[in-house]
Amino acid sequence: MKLLAQTLLLGGALLAARASYAQTTASTTTPAAPGAAAPATTAAAPAATPARPGMRPPLAPRRVVAPPRRGGVAPVRAKTSGVMAKDGVTLTGGRVYYTELGLTAPITEDKKFINGTTVSPTGLITSASGATTQLGEGDYASLSGRITTKREMIEADSVRKLDDYDRKHPGKRKELEKAREKAEKEKEKADKEKAKMEAKRKK
Repeated sequence: MKLLAQTLLLGGALLAARASYAQTTASTTTPAAPGAAAPATTAAAPAATPARPGMRPPLAPRRVVAPPRRGGVAPVRAKTSGVMAKDGVTLTGGRVYYTELGLTAPITEDKKFINGTTVSPTGLITSASGATTQLGEGDYASLSGRITTKREMIEADSVRKLDDYDRKHPGKRKELEKAREKAEKEKEKADKEKAKMEAKRKK
């Protein structure tokens, strides 16, 4: 009888313990309301890799952005005429310039040519015989000592331009000269008639 009573007491204690555990679990777990979103589960962030001593932490890759295009006029480049200056000496802007093989530089001391002609920085040319000639503004002297004045160069340039014009427009210049002479004669005739009319009015 004692053993049976102890067994019943132990069974009752176990039942009471189970009931108490069931009530505790039900109270801690709250059911979600109908229509409510499930609680979000936050994933644990991965642990940062510890940096090794003496090493720099890895850098994020940089984003390369192309520079914006700028509009506008392209820079002007230096242009060459393509005409090579003749070898010799010229006086420009009060300075004497010596040209040889296409290279031009100012003269800072007396320059002697192969034939014995000497040119000073002031433009004084002395021939081998001792004759002296002073260069003027725009004058040119060849390496042989032959001097060409600016006036002569202008006249030669004008003649060359006329020859070029005649070759491009044969007979055109003569027609223009005839038209000019005709216009001058008509103007002279009109001036004479005007003078006659004024003379009559005075009378």
